[in-house]
Amino acid sequence: MKNYLKTLLALSSKKNFIVFFLGLLAVAELNAQQVPQYTQYLFNDFAINPAIAGKNKWWDCKSNNRYQWSGITDAPRTYVLSLNGPMKNKKMGLGGTLYTDIVGPTRRIGLSGSYAYHMKLNETYKLSLGLSAGILQWAVDGSKITLHDPGDAVMSNAYQSVIVPDFAAGAYLYSKRLFVSVSVPQLYEAKLKFFDYQTNVQSKLKAHLYLMGGYRFQLNEDFELEPSAMIKYVKPAPLKVDVAVRCIYQDQVWLALAFRTHDALTAMVGYKYKNWLTIGYSYDFTITPLRQYTTGTHEIMFGIQFMQKDNKPSQPITE
Repeated sequence: MKNYLKTLLALSSKKNFIVFFLGLLAVAELNAQQVPQYTQYLFNDFAINPAIAGKNKWWDCKSNNRYQWSGITDAPRTYVLSLNGPMKNKKMGLGGTLYTDIVGPTRRIGLSGSYAYHMKLNETYKLSLGLSAGILQWAVDGSKITLHDPGDAVMSNAYQSVIVPDFAAGAYLYSKRLFVSVSVPQLYEAKLKFFDYQTNVQSKLKAHLYLMGGYRFQLNEDFELEPSAMIKYVKPAPLKVDVAVRCIYQDQVWLALAFRTHDALTAMVGYKYKNWLTIGYSYDFTITPLRQYTTGTHEIMFGIQFMQKDNKPSQPITE
């Protein structure tokens, strides 16, 4: 992989610029990074699975702001904003997601709307099915690329982009303490054609598979423990697994530790203020060879809950 990247970076002509950019897309595909990654996914789970829209009895707005690999020039930056809530009959949910993912001269912007339908299976469990549809823009800013040939000014000032449709589907089984989530982002594998003269387009979106689950244990009147895990897969990249344990005090303050295979160890802390404002922070300790060049990854999460008229928080269903 390192030799492959060095070869790409050595390219300089107009023709080679195209190869360079398409090569970057190939690297993204090999590393399963077409879908934005963020650490505090448990607190913005709707952005991963459209079936989660409307699971609570309030509207929920969340923002994740991720600054990856601090200390490395043009390192990835990811911003995710989501909003979801129930309709009046409480059986359906609506929501929307906006995200920006920036890596050096490349940028992805996604915008989608979601619909979910919630079914009561029994007195304990509910099942929700959801769909989302939107658009996705991939772009590269040539002015941010320093080429070996200074006379290659046309490509150095070029801005190329492509807009494609984007769809996702998901299912969500949940109770007061248990949740199991299955979702498929980028369900439609749209081709990414950046140049009109391209006849053989190999770059395209790849469908991902996300499996997530967790259970909240009541330790005593004040403390709860919530282990959780998420499995991410996109062919042909290797499977990735996130495992986390969160300790919650009076449903207001929490500390968590997490591990992501082939990536990082994570520490998280969060606070909920009067059941309407949520703040979280996470720090990733990189365990890959990149640790020689970066001080780690920072992520900040903000959330606002628009409560019911009685202003009392409630669980989706009771056990």
